[in-house]
Amino acid sequence: MNVVPNSSLDAEHVLRMKVAACTLMLVHEKCMNYSGHVSARLPDGVTFLIQPIDVPRSGLRPDDLLVCDLDGKVLRGTPGAKAPAEVALHAEILRARADVNSVAHFHHDLTNSFTLVEDMPLRIVKNHAIRWRSGMPVHADPAHVATPELGRAVANTLGAHHALQIRAHGQVVTAESVEAVLTDSIHFVENAQAMHNACVIGRLAPLSEDDMESFAKYFKRGRHVDKLWRYYIESGQAAGVIPADWQI
Repeated sequence: MNVVPNSSLDAEHVLRMKVAACTLMLVHEKCMNYSGHVSARLPDGVTFLIQPIDVPRSGLRPDDLLVCDLDGKVLRGTPGAKAPAEVALHAEILRARADVNSVAHFHHDLTNSFTLVEDMPLRIVKNHAIRWRSGMPVHADPAHVATPELGRAVANTLGAHHALQIRAHGQVVTAESVEAVLTDSIHFVENAQAMHNACVIGRLAPLSEDDMESFAKYFKRGRHVDKLWRYYIESGQAAGVIPADWQI
């Protein structure tokens, strides 16, 4: 029998609360609804947490989360609980990208509408969207990512980028931590909403390379992620969305 060090158990406990809180806040902020999931790589590097298929996102709790390997196999969790159908999406991205420790997949309709029109790709229009300066690719296959092969195809489309859209389907956002994936997911949706609003008003003027370079020069990502994580956790607890006794 393998004995897990207490420090690893403690780290997993904290990570469980963070994944649950992130999911609850994405629902509260209307980025995620009845479908979607957040994953987080565990300290061993080769297993991750993800919610079961049949637990509502709006009621997710830390103990609900499953531990899966990079083949999507459930290693630990409530007996009989199954991983979400798209567990391969998370597993294959985490396998391909050692720099990614958390993945969010959700289905924000307005954001995804930019995959459904010609000659109007999603552009960078808000300063914090420079996170996707390298590109926001669109995965052409709208299918449910329900097999390892389809998961690898999504990971290939993502490449070295930090987010993508699946045509007529939804969004995938990746980050170095759960805190960062919450921040980035909200910013990704905000950027799409701002672009939509700007196009309604008039001719779009996305950020130029000079604009992005000017912002990037002084931007402190770690500080920003910490600030927004605390803001959203405190807001969620004040609203009763996140239990007040979660130490996150």
